[in-house]
Amino acid sequence: MAYDKFNILTSTAVPLPIENVDTDQIIPARFLKATERKGFGDNLFRDWRYNQDNSPKKDFVLNDPTYSGKILVGGKNFGSGSSREHAAWAVYDYGFRCVVSSFFADIFRNNCLNIGVLPVQVSAEFLQKIFDAVEADPNTQLEVSLPEQKITLLPTGESESFDINGYKKNNMMNGFDDIDYLLNIKKDIETFAANTPL
Repeated sequence: MAYDKFNILTSTAVPLPIENVDTDQIIPARFLKATERKGFGDNLFRDWRYNQDNSPKKDFVLNDPTYSGKILVGGKNFGSGSSREHAAWAVYDYGFRCVVSSFFADIFRNNCLNIGVLPVQVSAEFLQKIFDAVEADPNTQLEVSLPEQKITLLPTGESESFDINGYKKNNMMNGFDDIDYLLNIKKDIETFAANTPL
């Protein structure tokens, strides 16, 4: 199994109300040498999290113990810039399983879906409601239901639907990457090949 199955996630959220967060801010280029998906979480938003002497910047949200959870809520146009898949790896390795925004860069969205991070795109109005709720009470919980394709602000019950490709949805619910999916239907492929004339 490539990663954890994703069905319904209930969690508090970490707010990052910054627009146009690009992949170089998510994981700076100097950390792209590794080829495995391990250790990238340590450098998620590295230049925003740490000073040059490696001391934490107290005013950055990931260094604020007030906020925690498996859901990252970002501003509009999250994941723009270069196509590095390491940005999605860093988000996953840090512990986030869902990113919410009002708009995602396509390549970043697909990279997330390939490794088990669910990108949930909502309206600008609903995104602002989430930011306001989390700012008012950091213990605010969100429920993200992949089967129903719905995100709910639990304190108020307000919800919004989100879109996802059917193939990616099935893979995430089963914890499959593309290779796992093919292995899962191996018998069907072999049967088709055996019954198909050359």
